[in-house]
Amino acid sequence: MKILQLTHKPPYPPKDGGAIVMLNQIKAFSQGGHKVTALCMVTPKHNLENKEIPEQIRNMANFYFVNVNTNIKFIAALKNLIFSTLPYIAERFISEKFKEQLILLLQQKHFDIIQLEGLYLTPYIPVIRANSQARISLRAHNIEHEIWYQYSKHIKNILKKYYFKILYRRIQKFEMQAVNTYDLLVPISDTDYRWFKNHGNIKPYCICLGGMDIKFTSNGSVAPESSSVFYIGALDWMPNQEGLMWFVEKVWPEVHNQFPDVRFYIAGRNAPPWLVKKLKKPNIIFEGEVEDSAVFMQSKSLMVVPLFSGSGMRVKIIEGMALAKTIVTTSKGIEGIKATHNQDVVIADTSQEFAEAIKTLLNQKELLNTIGKNSRQLVLDHFDNKKIVANMITFYNQHIL
Repeated sequence: MKILQLTHKPPYPPKDGGAIVMLNQIKAFSQGGHKVTALCMVTPKHNLENKEIPEQIRNMANFYFVNVNTNIKFIAALKNLIFSTLPYIAERFISEKFKEQLILLLQQKHFDIIQLEGLYLTPYIPVIRANSQARISLRAHNIEHEIWYQYSKHIKNILKKYYFKILYRRIQKFEMQAVNTYDLLVPISDTDYRWFKNHGNIKPYCICLGGMDIKFTSNGSVAPESSSVFYIGALDWMPNQEGLMWFVEKVWPEVHNQFPDVRFYIAGRNAPPWLVKKLKKPNIIFEGEVEDSAVFMQSKSLMVVPLFSGSGMRVKIIEGMALAKTIVTTSKGIEGIKATHNQDVVIADTSQEFAEAIKTLLNQKELLNTIGKNSRQLVLDHFDNKKIVANMITFYNQHIL
């Protein structure tokens, strides 16, 4: 099968959930004998040159990069607010250069499937229709407007709250207009599929979780620091910032008061200066972007994922589970992952519940280890990337022309 993947950021390096899922798909497609072409936007936030991709990965697909300036510009945002009905966040990914490169590829090559990695690639569907007979698949990584709606509820600044409400409504309309414009739908969770179903999806669908490379699940030889707590995630993403600050301000003081020697490690890329400043608290160690996320996670004991906004599935939780880490998270954090509370993961939705869960696990090492082992087994049983992508390929084969 010949597959063209369109991405709004490079799938390498695999430093965030979206990139991890996209790269794992490319690997599994290639290992399955399929020919993969990836047309990727390169943005100021996700900057990359072809030569920076390791040769082993470059051999898995033909990569084409197009520079797209997605920087937020005040004047452009203001014009968008006044004169456009498009959400500004989506408008930034509409690029004439990307369109030109897409047309060139479609005219030069034949594809069976063109897979759009997320909502912000849907404006290119008319271009694809005009230049190709390939089936168009929307790989829905999340329900975008839900992220902004949930985030807007927690904003205190009145003007900022007003703007995000407008943004949320525009993204919601944009997302609803995209329903059924594709040929095939591949949502990342049952929850996300229900949204599409409730909003009129009539196209064939296949729910495909965000899979893990089973090689990643090797526990390795890194010994974890006893009684340490850690967090890892993209720190330029507002839901992560919101959840982390909630944890630092409402949960950590109580944990630190009872366990003054326990250290809380934070890793993540692109942390803004204001966030770094707020993390300067007793026994909080800010690592910034780490070279190897697996090594970082292996070297610590208890993982926390405080999250109150978002959609789709948290790939970092799957990574942590794959490494046999016990994870304390919220109901929103575990959404899309069929894990059992107090067996595969610990779910806590209030600051008191979160603090009590951490204190219990720090006191009961046997429970900490048992839940970690269970979480690892869950990944081995249900999140093998090769099996997930093989299921996706079977679905595609049923619907290609």
